Amino acid sequence: MTPRTVADDQGRPVRVGSVTRVVSLVPSLTEAVAVSAPGLLVGATDWRSHPAELAVTRVKGTKNPDLAAIRALAPDLVIANEEENRLPDLDALRAAGIAVYVTEIRTLDAAFDSLERLLTEACGLSRPAWLPRARAAWQQLPTPTRPRSAVVPIWRRPWMVLGRDTFAGDLLRRLGVRQLHADHADRYPAIPLPELLASEPELVVLPDEPYRFGPTDGPEAFPGIPVALLSGRHLTWYGPSLVEAPELLAAQLRTALPGS
Repeated sequence: MTPRTVADDQGRPVRVGSVTRVVSLVPSLTEAVAVSAPGLLVGATDWRSHPAELAVTRVKGTKNPDLAAIRALAPDLVIANEEENRLPDLDALRAAGIAVYVTEIRTLDAAFDSLERLLTEACGLSRPAWLPRARAAWQQLPTPTRPRSAVVPIWRRPWMVLGRDTFAGDLLRRLGVRQLHADHADRYPAIPLPELLASEPELVVLPDEPYRFGPTDGPEAFPGIPVALLSGRHLTWYGPSLVEAPELLAAQLRTALPGS
C-alpha cells in the first residue's frame, strides 16, 4: 500500500502504509482490534486483556510499557490513548521511527467515531460488524424518566470520583445516573469520604476498575445508601463490550434500585 497520512484524535498526522502489525497500549483498543481483525495484533499490555484467548507478546503496562520490546516487534502502528498512556513513552516510540496513533475520548459518540477512524482509516480495515450493533444498542436505550443522584468512586485511599467530561460519566448519564460531581473542575477529583456522604446521594456507583470495588470492599463505607456494583469493563472500555454494555449496566443499576 502506498504510504498515507491520517490524523489521530488529537489532529497529529500519522504516516502509515500497509498495517499488518499493531501494538496496542490500551486494553479496550486491544479488544477492539483483536475482535475486528484477528492476527493483526502482535503486542499488547499485560493488564486484564480481552479476548481471554489472545496470544500476543506482552509489553508491560499502560504507564510503563517496555519500549525495547515494542521496537523489537517492528509494528506498523502503535495505538494509544492520551489519558492512559504517557507522552514521554509515545514520543520515544515516535523518535524510533514508529507510527503512533493516539485516541482522545470523552463521550460515547466520540468513542464510536474514534473507533471507526482508527479501524478503517488508520488500520485500513472494513467497518467491523460490532460497531453499528453497538451504536444501535445505545440508540435504543430508553430515555431515563427519573435520573438518580450519585457519587461514582473510582479509587479509595484516597477516595477519588468521576468528575467532569468523562466517557464513563456520559454512559451513566444515558442510564439515568446524575453525577453529583459532574461539574467539578477536575475530571477525577479527590473527595474525602465525609464530603461524599454529606452530599446525600441517592445512589453510590462502584465499578470494579480501575479500583476493584466489590461486595466486601467499598459498600461498607456508604451505610444506608444503595450501592450499584458495575462492570468496569462495560463502563469504561470503548470497543466490542459496548454492544452489551447498556443492557448489562442497566440491569446492575436496577439491582441496586429495584422498582426504579
